[in-house]
Amino acid sequence: MRVTVYPDAGPFLDRALADLERQEVANGLMLGICLGLQKAPPKTAPLLATVEDDRGLALAAVMTPPHRIVLASHLDDPSEAVDALARWLASSPWAIPGVLGPAHVADAFARRWGKPFTPGMYQRVYELREVIHPAYPPGAFRIATPDDLAIVAPWVHAFQFDIGQAATAEDSREIARQRIDEGGIYLWDHQGPVSMAAKTRPTRHGVAVNLVYTPPAARRKGYASACVARLSQLLLDQGYAFCTLFTDLANPTSNHIYQDIGYVPVCDFNAYDFVG
Repeated sequence: MRVTVYPDAGPFLDRALADLERQEVANGLMLGICLGLQKAPPKTAPLLATVEDDRGLALAAVMTPPHRIVLASHLDDPSEAVDALARWLASSPWAIPGVLGPAHVADAFARRWGKPFTPGMYQRVYELREVIHPAYPPGAFRIATPDDLAIVAPWVHAFQFDIGQAATAEDSREIARQRIDEGGIYLWDHQGPVSMAAKTRPTRHGVAVNLVYTPPAARRKGYASACVARLSQLLLDQGYAFCTLFTDLANPTSNHIYQDIGYVPVCDFNAYDFVG
């Protein structure tokens, strides 16, 4: 097993892009991160690495500190590649706060890393290629504007809290402002905004939907289904071959409503945080 580390996203994608795109939906998180790094290099250098055997790419790893390391592998048993990466990391200066990836890959790394770990969110990756339109509730779908920042910012903060992502209200407001300025946040509006969804991490053929949030008082009225369905249709109309999204496996409601509008499960993702 050969571990190769890359100085930036360009050479990493030169080596790994074709392999990762063979499972573009499952690897969409990693691809989206790296394509984003190409457009806007971060202030803190990322970790980008591949592990290869005689047959080619066995494992890819990306980490943008302070976030967890993200792993991808097409192998049913990635243990040898995981072991090679873990041995290299153990002798490197990189601090690994946690791991995220397809369930069997993340599980293998968490066991191999040798530190105590706590489970994060268990998630499922979905793919949509054709929208099944629901019975739409009253209201209309529209893009968020700077005038919506006062509503969208606390919704982003509440969404982050719900998924266990630590963030200050100021951080959430900056995310909301940036995403609105980029034209990435959409709302279902019924006498004012009642639900939110966003587009993020485009890959060469697909794009992800995230930040799906409805305040408690507006739930169970079909607003989230309507917002996600309209956004998904818009993205397909813009030329994307598919949309993807992640759901919390502990939330049966969200998993149900997405399948009702055409999202199909592809694989499960596990997250773990290392202690100490």
